[in-house]
Amino acid sequence: MSERKHWSLGTKLFLIATPFGLLTLAAIVLTLWVSWQLEGGAAAVNEAGRLRMQTYRLALSLASGDAASLPEKVDAFERDLALMRNGDPARPLFMPWDDTVRARFAAVERDWTLFKGLWKSAAPMDASRLREQTAGFAAHIENLVESIEGHMARWTGYLQLLQTTVLGLAVVGMATLILTGYRFVLEPVAQLKEAMRRVQAGDFGTRVHSSSRDEFGMLAAGFDDLATHLESMYHNLEAKVLEKTSELHEKRERLQALYDITALRERSTTLEELATGFTQRVMQIAHADAIALRWSDEGNQRYFLLASQGLPQEMVEAEQCIVRGDCACGDASAPTAARVIPIRTLVPEPPRHCANFRTLVTIPVRFHDRTMGEVDLFYDAEIEPTPSERSLLEALTATLATAMENLRLDCLAKEAAVSHERNLLARELHDSIAQSLAFLKFQVQMMHDALSSNNPQRIESVLGEIDAGVRECYGDVRELLVHFRTRTNEEDIETALQTTLRKFQHQSGVKASLQMKGHGIPIRPDIQVQVLHIVQEALSNVRKHACATQVWLDVQQHPHWRFEVRDDGGGFAPERGLDSETHVGMRIMAERAERIGASVAVTPTIGRGTSVVLDLHAGAYVEPAVEGLAR
Repeated sequence: MSERKHWSLGTKLFLIATPFGLLTLAAIVLTLWVSWQLEGGAAAVNEAGRLRMQTYRLALSLASGDAASLPEKVDAFERDLALMRNGDPARPLFMPWDDTVRARFAAVERDWTLFKGLWKSAAPMDASRLREQTAGFAAHIENLVESIEGHMARWTGYLQLLQTTVLGLAVVGMATLILTGYRFVLEPVAQLKEAMRRVQAGDFGTRVHSSSRDEFGMLAAGFDDLATHLESMYHNLEAKVLEKTSELHEKRERLQALYDITALRERSTTLEELATGFTQRVMQIAHADAIALRWSDEGNQRYFLLASQGLPQEMVEAEQCIVRGDCACGDASAPTAARVIPIRTLVPEPPRHCANFRTLVTIPVRFHDRTMGEVDLFYDAEIEPTPSERSLLEALTATLATAMENLRLDCLAKEAAVSHERNLLARELHDSIAQSLAFLKFQVQMMHDALSSNNPQRIESVLGEIDAGVRECYGDVRELLVHFRTRTNEEDIETALQTTLRKFQHQSGVKASLQMKGHGIPIRPDIQVQVLHIVQEALSNVRKHACATQVWLDVQQHPHWRFEVRDDGGGFAPERGLDSETHVGMRIMAERAERIGASVAVTPTIGRGTSVVLDLHAGAYVEPAVEGLAR
């Protein structure tokens, strides 16, 4: 049995309105056509009246003997007659032809041919005959006009009938559309409105139950489905609230767990502290009966027990280090996601140490693509973590991996800092005390030679040199202690320079003054340290060799940094310069300046003191200093 066809609302309205519309359109078209016919017939009646008038004018011209104007009037009459015969659509003008009109128009044409022939003949025509001929011709024209008017009277009747028909179709169509609209539109809308009002009032059992299959039927069916869904939701609202509350609680616990592990990562300073705190917190989050955090070596061949909670002591002692492949734990080739391993089903038999548990959940600890270890969760029951629980555990282990990597990088940074400090100490000792000790070693060898030769004067001279060397070495040690205790300022070197001058003045009793000129870009801290060492070395040389009473430190900041240490001591000969063994400090200053991309110049003047100038080139410190300002 074929399924019954259902019409949509638009199709129904179209099928109902289309016949009325077509009939009305046809009636309107016919009305316009009849009106056009009547307009053309009226113009034809007017032209026939003109023919009658022109007939009398021709007769009057003949009677008065005005033969000169006859040809023009005859041509005008024939043009009008031809116009009535052919019509003029532009005006419009055309004859409403029927049998009567055609017969009477033919009679007029015949009479005109005869009438025109009498006027063109040479025989004279008396007045009585002319009147008789004219009256007869005019009578035929009058008959033509009457037949046209009779035809037009019939068309006028048709026009009135069509107008009445259009009015009737309009009334019937409007009534039909009103009834149809009420039946197919207003009534379903009213039903939906009433049903909606009842639902809003809390009656979720309201239904429309429409049998229609059009759009309103679909709306009614949708409303019924919606009402059913609302009723179901209303009745199950408490269960939904409990479900959503449980979901929110789960998400809150997830966020709290992530926050706790992140906070643990931030406050942990050692791997042991991080591992212990992580196992305690994750054991609570996962509701596990025991947990083990294993650390892998570089090749993932061995796994070391880093921290554990809840494991039997026997198991902790036995599994301090497990080899890859010995058991289900420590399998680097396993998938990177969490795995659930039923312990009782392991073949040939479960490991003796973990036989007390039923389920093992292992999550690899990975940083980027490198396996760093794994987290093993032990359960006394058979469990299967949900996808959200798996995701949480994987997120927590990823946080742990990041924290472990940060600790490793911090340790490397500390080792690098210690190594750098040791290198700095070694360089300082090499540049100062080591050279002094080398000088003393040479003097001791000379003392052996003097003792062997039993030369008292030589012995006394060498002892003096050894004494001076020991004093210089002692001074270098004190100078190093002063250097290492001096701290620079990241924003301004002036404070450190003033501290250095005060210490120098206190140790040597030589008056020292500082003069700062201009404003420049701050110097990077590591550059400041080297600058202070060079200034201190210059001051040390003044204290040891210059015999000065006053020292000046002039600092120029613009267009580049320039430091000048001047004294009023005795100076020295330029040819001795940097090659003299007694001026090791000058070489030390030159080496320090070379390390920071600067240049140092020593200008001695015998009897007028010495000037040490340190120039910092822009490329050695400007860009880092600008970055320091940005911070």
